[in-house]
Amino acid sequence: QRSIELDFTKPMAPGVCGQRRAYPDRDVIVLAPGLPVLDRTLAHELGHIVFRHEGAEIVAATLEAGDDLIAYMLSQRSRRRGDEQPSDEVAEWEAETFASMLLIRLKTMQGRGTPVSVLRYDEAIG
Repeated sequence: QRSIELDFTKPMAPGVCGQRRAYPDRDVIVLAPGLPVLDRTLAHELGHIVFRHEGAEIVAATLEAGDDLIAYMLSQRSRRRGDEQPSDEVAEWEAETFASMLLIRLKTMQGRGTPVSVLRYDEAIG
């Protein structure tokens, strides 16, 4: 079993809302201070953990991205559009899909029935 820690104190690069950082004994989810939609970002980062995606290397995670680096990265991504989908894009899709499904489940459990009845419903329809 690995523990999961939340960190709201680390500044993030511009445009980065959250990040999963993997350590040998635990995972740390770093969330940008003042996020308008905290639950969505947290669910997305949990998706990376559930799917066992590699966490960001600590050196890379603390590197600040400047405007030139961001522009370069976006230009490289647009060049790859015709190629097979890179693993980082698959990982982002998996994490985002997990986040959507988790938030739908949590919303369903809040308003209808008991958690047991919702779980039985899930089991019945798969």
